[in-house]
Amino acid sequence: MRIRSVFAIISLLLAMNISSPAGLNAESERQVAHLAALPAVEAAAAWLRAHEELLRERQLEVTRIPAPPFGESARAEWLRERFLELGLQDVHTDGIGNVIGIRPGSQPEPARYVAVTAHIDTVFPAGTPLIVRHEDNRLLGPGVSDNAAGVTALLALGGALQEAGIRTELPLLFVGNVGEEGEGDVRGMRYLFADPRWREAIACTLVVDGAGTDTIVSEALGSKRFQVTVHGPGGHSWSDFGVPNPIVVLARAIDQFARTPVPAQPKTTFNVGVISGGTSVNSIPESASIKVDIRSAAAEQIDRLERALRDAVDRAIAQEPRATSGGRSHSGLSADVQLIGSRPAARLSPGSHMLAVVQAVDAHLGNSARLQRASTDANIPMSQGREVLAIGAGGAGGGAHTLREWYDPAARELGLKRILLTVLTLAGVRE
Repeated sequence: MRIRSVFAIISLLLAMNISSPAGLNAESERQVAHLAALPAVEAAAAWLRAHEELLRERQLEVTRIPAPPFGESARAEWLRERFLELGLQDVHTDGIGNVIGIRPGSQPEPARYVAVTAHIDTVFPAGTPLIVRHEDNRLLGPGVSDNAAGVTALLALGGALQEAGIRTELPLLFVGNVGEEGEGDVRGMRYLFADPRWREAIACTLVVDGAGTDTIVSEALGSKRFQVTVHGPGGHSWSDFGVPNPIVVLARAIDQFARTPVPAQPKTTFNVGVISGGTSVNSIPESASIKVDIRSAAAEQIDRLERALRDAVDRAIAQEPRATSGGRSHSGLSADVQLIGSRPAARLSPGSHMLAVVQAVDAHLGNSARLQRASTDANIPMSQGREVLAIGAGGAGGGAHTLREWYDPAARELGLKRILLTVLTLAGVRE
């Protein structure tokens, strides 16, 4: 006997005229309930419960391995070794640094894959002290929740399936991807979904990011990131006093840009996250730069704020007193506004079969989760019209993107069981 994957029953649903969201949810709930009662699936869930201590140690272990933006290779090698221990096949690191492993299904090749991904990078630059430790029931350290929790969930899923001897109908693609955070600009997922091997082979993608079980990311938050650099002649703070100062110009531009109104709906935000430049306290800098993040669910709002940023920089330069040299009036200033990141906004169809499955799993587990908009690895496949959702790894976390980040694994089991049932329902199980 076998349980069909959700994709195999779509044609059946259409034939039965129950392809509406309500009908699909009802069928998915029946599918989930039947699957959850299988002895092998119960054994996999029991393995998750019994191995919490192992999972905590794995999570602390991966957190201790630096994975700064564009420097994830050490953590990638660690994950590659863990994938091999789980018996995954064709384990390798692809051309951009993603770690990939395959758990074959029972369907003959070529078969479409159910992908489960977790980003392995952190926001913390190289050299950040990684003080990782237990404190009472919490795990503490930079990146311990975002996204060591997600990486640990990948390993937990693989371990439970291996121990219970579950064979899915569709093959599973395990991916630890690079470049989700900051200026990584989701480069790992861009590469994965541009790779001819995987572009059409992946049927759906479950992104595991951070902690919690109370959200389902079904809408991709759009964003653009800019580096603004102002150049000037520079000089000595005493002898060249009066020469235009790029830091002062940028301060003026920031003040003007920060006055730009933003709507509450659609929610639109901006942030000046980095400012740098200068040589010494007694030097007028030759250049200074800022990095700006703009986000909105509406592309037109992102474009409006980009124009406001460029206008603020132009006005700040124009307000600088001008000098006369060589018969020409000028301030000696110039500016570059460089796009350093862009994530497309997108929305999953309300009639998504994958969404119906996750909601059916939540109903079965008695878990309450709201649909949410966020910027995650899901942005890329969602913008291509693919089936993809992002959910948490269970437990609770806080202090993300700070050195005080923490993770509480007390409720991890619910999140892992949620991932297990979702993946098995999507891939199907052969008894």
